[in-house]
Amino acid sequence: MLEHGGRLRGAVAKYGIAEGDWLDLSSGISPWAWPIPPIPASAWARLPETDDGLESAARLYYGAPDLLPVAGSQAAIQALPRLRQAGKVGVLSPCYAEHAEAWRSNGFLVREVLEHEVERFIDALDVLVVVNPNNPTGLSLTPERLLEWHAKLAQRGGWLVVDEAFMDNTPQLSLAAETQRPGLIVLRSFGKFFGLAGVRLGFVLAESRFLKVLARQIGPWSVSGPTRMLGQACLDDTEGHRVQRERTEHASQRLAALLADHGFAPQGGCALFQWLITPLAAELHEFCAQRGILLRIFLNAAQHNSSLRFGLPRDEADWQRLEQALNEFSRERA
Repeated sequence: MLEHGGRLRGAVAKYGIAEGDWLDLSSGISPWAWPIPPIPASAWARLPETDDGLESAARLYYGAPDLLPVAGSQAAIQALPRLRQAGKVGVLSPCYAEHAEAWRSNGFLVREVLEHEVERFIDALDVLVVVNPNNPTGLSLTPERLLEWHAKLAQRGGWLVVDEAFMDNTPQLSLAAETQRPGLIVLRSFGKFFGLAGVRLGFVLAESRFLKVLARQIGPWSVSGPTRMLGQACLDDTEGHRVQRERTEHASQRLAALLADHGFAPQGGCALFQWLITPLAAELHEFCAQRGILLRIFLNAAQHNSSLRFGLPRDEADWQRLEQALNEFSRERA
């Protein structure tokens, strides 16, 4: 299993700090979770049905012609390779490591490419996977550029897979409205923006014919009845969307400024996290962990390329705690 952010219990065991005493900034999940609506007992007692309004709410929210709810976008990441014969897959890297792992473990030849290398390799690829905005770098690519890549792949029966897990704050960059095009597959994560990662809900946006094939691969009842009710309530809450976008964008800008004030200007980020490349990544990660602040570290064989991802603090107490740790780190190195 690949490592991910949010491995809080592992940190509890390693550092001997009680779970409730941690400030967990290791995942790019909004610290402001949506209120849980009342779930009637019938939702727990009956098998889920697909005519309950979830798909309609999701189509409206994402602006997509058609979509398929899944048990988190991770379920789709693992299922997609089973729908193609072996071939060559490009993954725009660095990015969420599960993409390359899923294709590689299903027998595909995977090449991890940088943004400027895509044009060189795209004619030899059967599938190109892009995370937009990227995790952890925060890189955002324009719809126009992505559609150019899609056109080159689609004329040979290839796919462009775009993981839009962090797209909720920038819907103008989404390809959701274009997903009736054959060979264009967009993945959307529900839990990050809505702060409810534990419900395990995601959506695949693609042409209807493809979604029917994917649905057969995933099988029935992949999303529970209570999750479907919760998801619909969140997706329908347009005023809540506005509030969430405003506070996450403000917090992300504040986080970037705080890091820069301590000599750690981020190299990238989006509304839900900031990304920092520094030769001090391992040292700062350990320093914070010893004080009950969990960050996400990305180690590189060349130490100067190691990096940290900082999630958003929730309240003023969390902001002060992070600032104090950064102040102490700077003083110890002075």
